[in-house]
Amino acid sequence: MLYIKNGRVVDPVTSFDGKMNVLTCGSRIAAVGTEEEIFAHLTPAEKEGLEIIDAEGLVVAPGLVDSHVHFRDPGQTHKEDILTGAAAAARGGVTTVILMANTSPVVDSVETLEYVQKKGETAPVHVLQTATVTKGMKGKELVDMDLLAEHGAAGFTDDGLPIMDEEVLLHAFQKAKELDLPVSLHEEDPLFIAQPGVNQGRVSEELGYGGANRTAEDIMVARDCVLALHTGASVCIQHISSANSVKIVKTFKELGADLHAEATPHHFTLTEDAVLKYGTRARMNPPVRTEADRQAVIEGLKDGTIDMIVTDHAPHSEEEKARPMAQAPSGITGLETSLALGIRSLVEPGHISLMKLLELMSTNPAKFYRMIPGSIEVDAPADLVIFGEKELWTVKKEEFASKASNSPFIGWELPGKVRYTICNGRIVYQSV
Repeated sequence: MLYIKNGRVVDPVTSFDGKMNVLTCGSRIAAVGTEEEIFAHLTPAEKEGLEIIDAEGLVVAPGLVDSHVHFRDPGQTHKEDILTGAAAAARGGVTTVILMANTSPVVDSVETLEYVQKKGETAPVHVLQTATVTKGMKGKELVDMDLLAEHGAAGFTDDGLPIMDEEVLLHAFQKAKELDLPVSLHEEDPLFIAQPGVNQGRVSEELGYGGANRTAEDIMVARDCVLALHTGASVCIQHISSANSVKIVKTFKELGADLHAEATPHHFTLTEDAVLKYGTRARMNPPVRTEADRQAVIEGLKDGTIDMIVTDHAPHSEEEKARPMAQAPSGITGLETSLALGIRSLVEPGHISLMKLLELMSTNPAKFYRMIPGSIEVDAPADLVIFGEKELWTVKKEEFASKASNSPFIGWELPGKVRYTICNGRIVYQSV
């Protein structure tokens, strides 16, 4: 049994924000309340054997849910594997991850899906796996969505590539609606991308690099919002980066589409100027854009247009990121800095409350992927994060639990130090 005392419990599900003690037993929360109330249920032997965490001055919250991560397993485990990715998640306060399907081979078969699921069972956090929308992620032929859903696919996505054939996507939406499973979409039309990973504009011109125009995102988002409205499918616009796209999503939500949108910490923290400072460590798809785009993403988070914060955790080797801009892969690691960046970029400036941040990082991603969101109530799963909201820490390359350290945030001093991550009632991460 684990007794967490004196903490400030912040729970978006119950809207509770205040001092409360929490007792876990096995994988569930056994009791909440004052010490007197909790101890009234315990035998003298149980009181004697309690493992105690004194959370004085710390926040106790439901474990985070990151519904957009890449663990490179199978196929590219020199970058990351399921166990090192899960360790990175635990270090960041994340107790559930949902893996994208663009592995090698891609997750378009039961065999590959079950490989990930079996390995995920040995991880310190909950690991769920999506399947691709199309066979081989080639955008031409749908996978057997019924079969993959039957075997536990969390949803469907060709993340990393857009689905250009709208007839294929229409059928995917129709089937997903029938299965009551979500579809998540990477929105970048290659017609408007001269060179990927950098916003097409002032910085790309300064670098002599073609860049990716925001129209690449906007045109796909507009099309897919129409299809979502038409079919009633539950659709997520992934890692939104353009002010125009935020407006489009807002409009179609108001029209009644079952639409959702993700924002990443790098898109609400950085602008295209980061590429000048951090080079390929700030190259990502879609790219970080202008300050106006960044502010629009923040506004979307504030007004509910964007309802999930995810990392798009995309580990790469140092050798790969050391290549010239045109040859380096896009993407950054994110699991170990996401909570801290949410506090720094959103809570501390007063854009949103800590309660709202936790809703965006835990409750809403869980709901979108058909899970019961974590809460701090009796009989709820004992999946928790304990952190110091204002406690500063420095991002250090050598301390990453991930195999990769391709982050522009190395060296940054951030608030929100994670002290403990608890999954299934076990401490899976504890800061030294």
